[in-house]
Amino acid sequence: MTAAGGSDDKLALVRQVEKTLDKADVSVQALRWHGRSIYRVPAHIKDLNPKAYKPQVVSLGPFHHGDPELVPMEEHKRRALQHLLQRAKRPLQEFVAGVEEVAEQLESVYLDLGSEWCGVVGRMRFLEMMIVDGCFLLEVMRAARNTGDDYAPDDPVFSHHGVLCMVPYIRRDILMLENQVPLLLLQKLVAAETGKPPKDDVINMMVLRFMSSLSWLRVTGSSLGLHPLDVLRRSMLYGPYQASQQDEKGHVPETNIIRSAVELRQAGIRFKKSDSDSLQNLRFWHGVLNIPAVSVDDSTEYMFLNMMAFERLHAETGKDVTAFVFFMDNIIKSAKDVALLRRSGIIQNAVGSDEAVAKLFASMSKDIVLKPEGALNAVHRAANAYCNKRWNKWRANIFHNYFRSPTSLLNFLAAVIALVMIITRTAYTIMCYYQLKAADY
Repeated sequence: MTAAGGSDDKLALVRQVEKTLDKADVSVQALRWHGRSIYRVPAHIKDLNPKAYKPQVVSLGPFHHGDPELVPMEEHKRRALQHLLQRAKRPLQEFVAGVEEVAEQLESVYLDLGSEWCGVVGRMRFLEMMIVDGCFLLEVMRAARNTGDDYAPDDPVFSHHGVLCMVPYIRRDILMLENQVPLLLLQKLVAAETGKPPKDDVINMMVLRFMSSLSWLRVTGSSLGLHPLDVLRRSMLYGPYQASQQDEKGHVPETNIIRSAVELRQAGIRFKKSDSDSLQNLRFWHGVLNIPAVSVDDSTEYMFLNMMAFERLHAETGKDVTAFVFFMDNIIKSAKDVALLRRSGIIQNAVGSDEAVAKLFASMSKDIVLKPEGALNAVHRAANAYCNKRWNKWRANIFHNYFRSPTSLLNFLAAVIALVMIITRTAYTIMCYYQLKAADY
C-alpha cells in the first residue's frame, strides 16, 4: 500500500513538473522578451537606492499608475488632454483610433504587464491611460518651450511659474526606467493632432530638447527612439572609442592597476576636457587624458542609475554608460581627485562638496557588471603603460613620498637645500685648493 502510494505521488510530481516545462516552452520564452524595452527594476538593483527608480510627482505608463502619492497629478493630466484637443480642433476619436492601431505594439513594450491591463476591459483602460499620459507629456514639453499661452498665468504646471517650479521634477521622473512611455505613442498622438505623421527624428529631437539642457544636441541614428530615456542615452554616445595600442615589444599593457586621478597626475599625466560631450570621447594620448565634461547635479544620479539599469536589462543596448561610470569611479577615490578634475573643467559640481561627488560615483558603481574586455580598457591600458615607464615611476614615487603633506614637502626642500649647500661648499673648497696650489707655483 505504501509502495503504491509512493508511486502515485511520484507520478503526480512528474506530471506537475511537465506542466511547468510546458509553460517554459522556448518559443513562449522568446515571445515574452521580444520587443520589450520598458522594465521593472529588479529588487537586487533597486534595493541599493530605491528612491532613484521611483517617480515622485507623476506616473507615466502602467507600472506606477495609481500610486497614491502620484494621484494628485491625474487632474492635471486630464486638463492637458482637454487643452490639446481644443487647440488641435480634432475629435478625441481620431486620437483613440491612432493609438488603437498600435495597441499591441504598445503593450508588448512593457515586460510583465499586469493582469489588470489584459482582456477587453483592461485593453480599454490601457489605451485610455496611454492617451492621457502621452498628451500630458506633449503639453509639458510644449509649455517648457514657452508656448503654453492658452493656460492661466497661475497654472501650477503649464504656466511660466509651473515650468520653473514643477517641470524640473516631472523631467526627473521621466528619467525613471519604470516610468517610460514609448515614443511610438507620441508619434501617433502628434499625427492625430497635426493631421500628418511626423518623422522619427522630429519626435526624437522634440523629446531630447525637453530632456537635456544642452544648447546643441544630436541623436545617434535616425530611427525612432524606444522611449525618452533611450533617446537621452543615445544622445550621449557617439563617435568611436579609442583603439587598443601595443607597446614597443608588441604587447598590450595590462589593466589590473587602476590609479586615481591624483596618482595619475603624480606620474605626469595631465587632464583635459574633451572637445565633445560624448561619453565615448575618452582618450589618452602623449600623457594627456581627455575626459568629457560631467555636470553633477540633483538629477545626475537618477539619470546614470536608470541608464545603467536599462543597459543591464535590455540586451541590445551595450554597456557604454556603465563603462563610463565605472571608469570615473576608478579614478575618483577621494575629494582630492574630484578637486583635480574640477579644476580641469571635467567635473562641474552643482551638488556641494567634492566629497559628495566622490561618494556619488562610489555609490553608483556598486555591483556593476561589465565584460572582461570593456570599451574603455584601451584608455586604462594606455594610461598604465605611460605610468609604468621608468621616469614616470620615479617621478610618481617622489611625489608620493615627499609631496603628500606640507611637512614632507618642507623636509624635502630642506634636504635639497642642504644637498645644494654641501655641493656648493665642496666645490668652493676644491676651487680654493686649486687656487692655493696654483699660487705656490
